[in-house]
Amino acid sequence: MLMLYNSDNFAVVQIDVDADDPTRDAPGDGLSLAVPGGLLEPALRRGGYEIVDKLAGKQLFLEGAMAQEFKLSVEALVETSPSTDEIDAWLGRYSPLAQQPVILH
Repeated sequence: MLMLYNSDNFAVVQIDVDADDPTRDAPGDGLSLAVPGGLLEPALRRGGYEIVDKLAGKQLFLEGAMAQEFKLSVEALVETSPSTDEIDAWLGRYSPLAQQPVILH
């Protein structure tokens, strides 16, 4: 797990799957995923991004093609050197998708 972003409103964590994990999809298992611009990066086949909306107390996990699109969008956003408010506004687009309540354990 890697904390990518943390503000008063949102937190974003990247979750990777260990390449040695026996439950990970094996190469050549017939699960090649096509996304705009090419094939899905192998690291994102099982990993993804968790977005926590702290104000709403909800979270969302993006994986697969949505995680790939999120990654590309974040890279484009970072190139503009956004402020914290701009990043929070951008992440706010994902808030309606967050349905899972945040549970501390």
